[in-house]
Amino acid sequence: MDPTPTSATLSDEALVELVAMLPAVDSVELKLCVPDGGRRSAVAALRLDPLQAELRQAVFFDTADLALDRCGVVLRARRIRDKPGDTVVKIRPIQPEAVPQALRDEPGFSLEVDALPGGFTCSGSMRHHATDADVRSVMQGAQSVRTLLSRPQRRLYAAHVGDDGPRLDRLSVLGPITIMKLKWRPPDVSRRFVAELWLFPDGGRTLELSTKCAPGDAFAAAAEAKAFLISHGIDLTAEQQTKTRAALAFFSLELARP
Repeated sequence: MDPTPTSATLSDEALVELVAMLPAVDSVELKLCVPDGGRRSAVAALRLDPLQAELRQAVFFDTADLALDRCGVVLRARRIRDKPGDTVVKIRPIQPEAVPQALRDEPGFSLEVDALPGGFTCSGSMRHHATDADVRSVMQGAQSVRTLLSRPQRRLYAAHVGDDGPRLDRLSVLGPITIMKLKWRPPDVSRRFVAELWLFPDGGRTLELSTKCAPGDAFAAAAEAKAFLISHGIDLTAEQQTKTRAALAFFSLELARP
């Protein structure tokens, strides 16, 4: 299903699809993109302290015309202050029943449903650790993105890009983008929430609120999260766009400029 919803309520068909999908995935992440006009009030209402945030930097790899994105492949590397970095090859959307068992058994591979108001998508991700020095070197063009990926990640990439798709050593760097990530557990709420503020080079910002849960807890978690956010004046009806989609669109335009 398209992860960019047009309404805040799932259709009956989409709800049936989601219920059928949940037993086959590893986790569910409930997400909400806060509209520009509500960002400052949301930060104040939720009492988010930016000084408690973890500083990160993410970079994507694709072609200027987003050939990987059209293949349903997201390739990202990440630096984290005072922690090891990582890389991820993400296939989105993906049908759980179409995933070979050998891939399901690979260490570092997981299936997750991302749910936004009115829409959801299932993705398969293969993660691998990466040193800060290696990620920086690739960002600066000193080494190929291939060097950041494990063999299982390269196999997953090749399987979904195909022989006619872009080679790893021909991909462009899209980014980096600076991220502030804050985790907190509100009083009287049973689960932890995450706020991520993505700071674009042109001064634009994207604030996303999220919480993760086990597939069997998805509907209870959604109800609790909805009640919590509404009680703090957060608008759940605004048009949604994923952080990744916004970043790819921004940096691909930047690459296309003469």
